[in-house]
Amino acid sequence: MGMAKIPDLFIRAEHADLMKKLNAWDIAYHQNDAPVVDDATYDAAKKRALEIETEYPELATTGASTHVGAAPSAKFKTYSHSVPMLSISDVFDEREVADWFNKLPTKDLFIELKVDGVSYAARYENGVLVRGLTRGSGVSGEDITENLKTIPDIPQKLSGDFPDVIEVRGEVYMLRDDFITLNATAEEKGDKVFANPRNAAAGSLRQLNPRITAMRRLSAFGYTYGAVSARTWDTQSQYFDKLESWGFKTTRRWARHAKNMDEIQAMYNDIILSRADIPFDIDGLVIKVNDVKTQEQLGARANSPRWEVAYKFPAARAVTTLRGITVQVGRTGALTPVAELEPINIGGVVVSRATLHNADEIARLGVRVGDRVTVQRAGDVIPQIIGVAESAPNATDFVFPTKCPVCGGDVVRADGMVAYRCVNTLSCPAQRIGELEHFVSRGGFDIDGLGEKQLENFTSRGWIETPADIFTIIERHGNEIKKLDGFGDKSVSNLRSAIDGARDIELHRFLFAIGIPDVGKATAKLLAHAFGDLASLRDATVNELIKIDGIGEIMAREIVSFFHNERNIAVIDALLQQVTIKTPDIKTVASAVSGKKIVLTGTLSKYGRDAAREILERMGARVQSSVSPKTDIVLAGADAGSKLSRANELGITIWTEEDFENAMQKAGIKNGGQ
Repeated sequence: MGMAKIPDLFIRAEHADLMKKLNAWDIAYHQNDAPVVDDATYDAAKKRALEIETEYPELATTGASTHVGAAPSAKFKTYSHSVPMLSISDVFDEREVADWFNKLPTKDLFIELKVDGVSYAARYENGVLVRGLTRGSGVSGEDITENLKTIPDIPQKLSGDFPDVIEVRGEVYMLRDDFITLNATAEEKGDKVFANPRNAAAGSLRQLNPRITAMRRLSAFGYTYGAVSARTWDTQSQYFDKLESWGFKTTRRWARHAKNMDEIQAMYNDIILSRADIPFDIDGLVIKVNDVKTQEQLGARANSPRWEVAYKFPAARAVTTLRGITVQVGRTGALTPVAELEPINIGGVVVSRATLHNADEIARLGVRVGDRVTVQRAGDVIPQIIGVAESAPNATDFVFPTKCPVCGGDVVRADGMVAYRCVNTLSCPAQRIGELEHFVSRGGFDIDGLGEKQLENFTSRGWIETPADIFTIIERHGNEIKKLDGFGDKSVSNLRSAIDGARDIELHRFLFAIGIPDVGKATAKLLAHAFGDLASLRDATVNELIKIDGIGEIMAREIVSFFHNERNIAVIDALLQQVTIKTPDIKTVASAVSGKKIVLTGTLSKYGRDAAREILERMGARVQSSVSPKTDIVLAGADAGSKLSRANELGITIWTEEDFENAMQKAGIKNGGQ
């Protein structure tokens, strides 16, 4: 025998870090019913720990190889399991399943669903339920006897022919529909909502007050056993017969026998496709040697039986049915199609909606209402459909609306643009809150004390419908505002002062505030400098606009369309009755960058982005947002990314912050920093 490999300090440190994380995650999952990472993250960490322990066996004695669950909570009485309640080894692909399968002395297998719930052990003596425990550490568990008695699927007294002593083990879970109802009720009451059915089941089962458990509509399956005084079955499938005769429910409806890898993989593929049709969450299959004597001969490792494995589904993807497609209208008026899905658990979160981005994406994917689609979710990213898994013969095509679903205004799609937009930018209710927030933001009218909460409050009462209404709201509703929560004489007085202080505004800030599609702060300044006043810009043609460096034809058409929309015209005219636009007055000084096109990227240590932009504009520079062959200088701070790389590729002059300050000094600008 060769000598065992000795892990170096780096390996030991990596393993210790993995075990620290796994222990913390287990406590969050098993004790607190509030997982802090998704299954994929947990599985990857555990898999790496096991790989290390395989190579360095000395680390396995206190590592993932011997680890099961988490210690029972001190809130509950604890009891030892009469037979250790082990976990199941996970496998993640066909190769790993084959490695396990090829070592088996028998090929008679029984495959069950891996229900995503909470394990329990129910001990019966003379057919009567006497004790219920959680898995806990696998050696001991928490006493949940009274809670188990509230679950209809767990009989308090066995029927039929049963052993004197039998410990039935299984899974407590929550049907997806019951979970959705539970969360909807909680939201109405302002109570805690659960992230997924597994959390809801765990939180409900581990209540100190069984009456709360009884109200949560929990369900349960039986699937294995612990202590038994006399075994009267020879196979796992026969044990399912016994469970059902005693009054338990099982997953037999979905279970299959298998004798080779093709049959295993066929079931895996079939269940993934039908996963959304199963009324509860599953996260894989459990593949078991069917013969019980062979199970006993194979025995167990420190923390898992050798005769079964859990064939896990990919955590971030699932297949479900596309029920319909609805359209949302965003702040900018862009219409976004949203997939309405048959709810499905993906990576620990129940997903019922997913983005489809735009009409082109729907066409590219070829999705139709009624199809079975593959949905992907990674971390906190919005779920998205990535393809059609199975076309439905009665599926229907989605037709993009020609009228805004909120205000009924025309929907247009400018040449070269991906998104459809509602043309009523300043008066569409769906755009209202976002547009008003944008209007009062720091780059716009900068009205302090009028944020999202206040705007929602006022618009819900019909007090603000267009930006002009902001400037008359105190006169119209000041006394009513004083009576609202969070308001009073002082706050209304402060709001009046903030509104009145915003009545005089520079042209570029006005243009930014009114929310012209694709016109940000930099473009607003370009337009203000080029036209000098609002009237000239409102009358501008596409040809006049595209002569401005930085304004392309698509943007030019958007600007012209915006100022020729009848509702926008009415809103702007009403606004001009309340505010005064100041003539642009940016005093420039002679400098080496006069007329130069400069792009800012990264973080400057002494200057904020807006401050640096203003200094460069005072020096006569044209500050742009993207690097192109026409760019003269890129001012790069710390953590500069793709813009700096692009500049280097094009051979553009790169300035450091020191170069910037030297240019400032030569131009006579002594202090522009923050």
